Amino acid sequence: MAYWAHYAGRVYDEDEVNMLKEAADKFWLTHGEYTDKFEAEISDFIGIKHVHAVNSGSSANLLALAALQLKPGDEVITTAANFPTTVAPIVQYGLVPVFVDIDEDSLNAKVEQIDKAISPKTKAIFLAHTLGNPFNIVRIKEICDKYDLWLIEDCCDAFGSGYYFDQLKHVGIVGDIATLSFYPAHLITTGEGGAVFTNDSDLSKVVVSLRDWGRDCHCQTGEDNACGKRFAGKFGSLPEGYDHKYVYSHFGYNLKMTDLQGAIGCAQMKKITKFINSRIDNWERMYRNLQDLEDYFTIINREEEACPFGFMMVLTKGDRTDFQKWMDNQGVQSRLLFAGNILKQPCIKHVPYYRSYDLSCTDMVMENGIWFGVYPGLSYDKIDKVCDLIRRYFDEKETVAGQTKERKYV
Repeated sequence: MAYWAHYAGRVYDEDEVNMLKEAADKFWLTHGEYTDKFEAEISDFIGIKHVHAVNSGSSANLLALAALQLKPGDEVITTAANFPTTVAPIVQYGLVPVFVDIDEDSLNAKVEQIDKAISPKTKAIFLAHTLGNPFNIVRIKEICDKYDLWLIEDCCDAFGSGYYFDQLKHVGIVGDIATLSFYPAHLITTGEGGAVFTNDSDLSKVVVSLRDWGRDCHCQTGEDNACGKRFAGKFGSLPEGYDHKYVYSHFGYNLKMTDLQGAIGCAQMKKITKFINSRIDNWERMYRNLQDLEDYFTIINREEEACPFGFMMVLTKGDRTDFQKWMDNQGVQSRLLFAGNILKQPCIKHVPYYRSYDLSCTDMVMENGIWFGVYPGLSYDKIDKVCDLIRRYFDEKETVAGQTKERKYV
């Protein structure tokens, strides 16, 4: 299928190409100066102390949860309507996922269910800001404080979004630790890539160690003896003076971002405000043009400070699969709300134990939800054409012959 309206995609120009060439000429292929600069620019933009670039948003979620150093059997509350890599680290570390439903207005977690889901084994809440719409951070932070729980904010779809918590803040600020993705579908892209960010210096150190093979040493890549005590320490049962670069305080990974990706990220950061405004403008244009079709679908509203990941609707009439296939045949890409209900997915067979609550709204969105792109690569003309096709589909499905309304774009 030749798509002319993609759900998302990379947006770049000669700036990214030139930065990539500049980094390639230096041929420092692992984490280096460009990645450091990229991390610093994200830190300034968000207003956060520590940003650590990694090779993907999925790895960012893995490291964010691993940094909490929870014990097997501890429970982590999340939603059943999410991307699988929010759940995967919970399972991989032998923790117990506790699945709650979403509300029909924002598609974020039902706060009242979270409160009911707390048990003596609950140690953390791990939630994504669905399609860029921030979840109810005030209420959920109150719950975390009441029960002394960690809060992980998955901001992979929500870079550029904000919420009010005593004042306007970037998503991820209130939680203990948060994540980003730079996959081509997201606000900015480095191809593959992601980041973990936090204001907690202790968590930051653990993230760096886990990202960099589990090393105890915090020298930058290619750096030796920054502390001046490389051969002076005593660690575990190792011989005294054992090379600190080969002391491991955690069982970690190698999840670093390359400097080529970091260079692209630096160029993308210069466009970030433009990208945010473009997504908001495209979402608002679709909303104005489609809001009168409320007999056929409910539009999931965009929160005031949200940077939308897509234009989400939930059909109240008709067949979602038929609609999706029809739009696909017209060259318009669409996506569902990720895993729908992850408890319906084949991968759930690998989860030895979990708890869940009533998931009726999750199931409803799984069956009837669909979203379309609003990313900066879509011109107003393309947005209008997508809206025209959506209208055409529902006009053709009118149940009463001759009742098709004349509709005009706003």
